[in-house]
Parts: sequence; C-alpha cells; structure tokens
Amino acid sequence: MKYRVGVLGGTGIVGQRMISLVTSHPWFELEFVTASEKSSGRKYGDIVKWIIEKPLPDKIAGIKVEPTHIERILEYKPDIVFSALPSSIAANIEVELAREGIVVVSNASSMRMEPDIPLINPEVNADHIDIIERQQRNRGWRGYIVKVPNCSTAILTLALKPLYDEVGLKRVVVVTMQSLSGAGLKGVPSMLILDNIIPYIGGEEEKIENETLKILGKMTRSGIEKEDFSVTASCNRVMVLEGHLENVFVETMEEIEAEEASRILREFKGNKIKRYNLPSAPREPVIVRSEDDRPQPRLDRFAGNGMSVVVGRIRRDKVLNGLKLVVLGHNTIRGAAGTALLIAELLAYRNLI
Repeated sequence: MKYRVGVLGGTGIVGQRMISLVTSHPWFELEFVTASEKSSGRKYGDIVKWIIEKPLPDKIAGIKVEPTHIERILEYKPDIVFSALPSSIAANIEVELAREGIVVVSNASSMRMEPDIPLINPEVNADHIDIIERQQRNRGWRGYIVKVPNCSTAILTLALKPLYDEVGLKRVVVVTMQSLSGAGLKGVPSMLILDNIIPYIGGEEEKIENETLKILGKMTRSGIEKEDFSVTASCNRVMVLEGHLENVFVETMEEIEAEEASRILREFKGNKIKRYNLPSAPREPVIVRSEDDRPQPRLDRFAGNGMSVVVGRIRRDKVLNGLKLVVLGHNTIRGAAGTALLIAELLAYRNLI
C-alpha cells in the first residue's frame, strides 16, 4: 500500500517539482492538487505553466485542481500533505490541518523558528522529529507540522554538518549567489536581472542566519534550542536558472587543514539516514570536487539526482583561522521539494504517519 498524499499550491515552481517527484515515488500516491480559487475545478494541465525538465505525466495533467479549502482537503483523507503555499496563506491552513489530524510537511517559512516545530534537513538533524510528540501535546493537535528549511539554509547546513561534528564551529560567513527559480515563476522581471546581479533578497539573510543555528541546535525540555556560534550572510540574485552557489568561510573550534576537511566531507554519510535506505536519500550527501573551477550550477546541480550538495575549492582561511569553500545545491530539489519528500520518507520509516 502507498501513502495517500496531496500537494497544496501545486502550480508554482516548488509545487511542480514536488508533483514531479511524487508521481514516480514508490511509497506515495498523489491523490489531489490544490491551487488558487481561479484555478480550481479546471484540469491541472490546462492551468499550469510547466517548467520542470521532465514532461508533465498525462495522468497528472488530467487531475482536477481543488481549491485550498480545509473541508475539501479532508474529504480526500490524506496520510500526508506537502505544502508549497505562500507563507501568508500557509500559516492558517497548515495549523487547521494539523488540528484535524493531518501530517503536514511544509516549505512555507511561517512557524519555522518556533521551538516545538521541527525544522528538518534529514541527514543533519533527523533526531529533531522527536519533538513532534511534544508539539502535539503542547498544542492539542492530532496531526503535526514539520518544516523544510529555506533553500540556501538546507544547502549550507548539509555542508556544515560534517565539520560541525568533527571540529566544531565558531563563526560562519556565507555569500550566496542564488538562482532565478528561487524567486518563483514571476519573481524577477527580465529587465531587472539581464546583464545584472541583484545584491538583495528580502528576508533571505535573516533566514540563513537563524535557521542554520536551529537546525544544528539541540533538543531540550523546552524545545529545540539554537546553537550559539555566529552566522552572517549576504545574499545575491544572479542570472542562473537553477542551483544556488555559496561562498562559505568558517572559523573552526579546532585547527584543521584543507585535506582533512575534504576527507571529513567526503566520508559523511548522513548519520542514521544512510542505514534507513530511504528512496530519496543520496548515496553521497556531500560530493567533494578537486578541480579549481568546480562546482558550477550548470554542471553540478543535478548531482545525486539533485539531492547532493557539491563542495569544492576547500582552502585554509588565514583571516578566520579556519576554512573557505564553495558549496552548490539544487534549490528546488535539495532546497525544497526533495527535502520535503525525504522528510516524509523519514516520518514513514519511523511509523509517524
């Protein structure tokens, strides 16, 4: 038997990516897709501007799009819903679904930093799902909400985790070059980005700085407690279709050479996730490249089916007395829909669905 799933907000880039991944999944069966009121009642193939590299499956093209209404969603009796809704809409709907006993895995930024809401990057902090029971008890919910990190944060924390475990971190400085798909289908007008780089993405720097510390934080009696090292970020939008590139500078607790850091990153297998044999888990969560000019978005974004991060240019940093490296990840797969799917697989493996 497969788990019955629905996708909320299925016409945007993340929603499309989620539908593409779920359609061929061995554990999940897509039962319904929701969208805005103006799209509801129509066939999905008639209203979506499909931009995923794989063709839209015929059986999905023929699905009637549902309105994003609690009552209609509950009629399908889903085992899990994946939310790709805007945060302003997600905040209320996701809570109502959790109250009604639905498992919600959400890409929306709302509630990510609340101490009893797990913010999961599975190879990094799978143990944080243990907060779910406390979430249900605290809030009186029969279901629960699990959050997917911000796209740049998911990519960054997967690369930081092996170093954090082995030598500890004091400070992290990250400069991102984020692709256009991260802004959505209508996010950046062509006249603003052609021949240009935009050195600002609203709210992005704060998300990276705060979410990184929560993901690498600890479970306590009061909830998930953030780590206490420093993270600072500067974010840029660049004219690349998919794949976020990050220049990362770290001050480590213990001195480490670049060769040793490369070994640690290369040998990282994602804690318990490797043993669980989850369908979406990459064989190598972190891939290390030795070439001077890698990683690159066009060449490396689909590494590990888009679920691996690729790290290169690992060097000693004399200013921070640590390391500097370049990290690349696919922002709509590893940074969004793929991680949501991996979270759902983890929940299923742990019998939490």
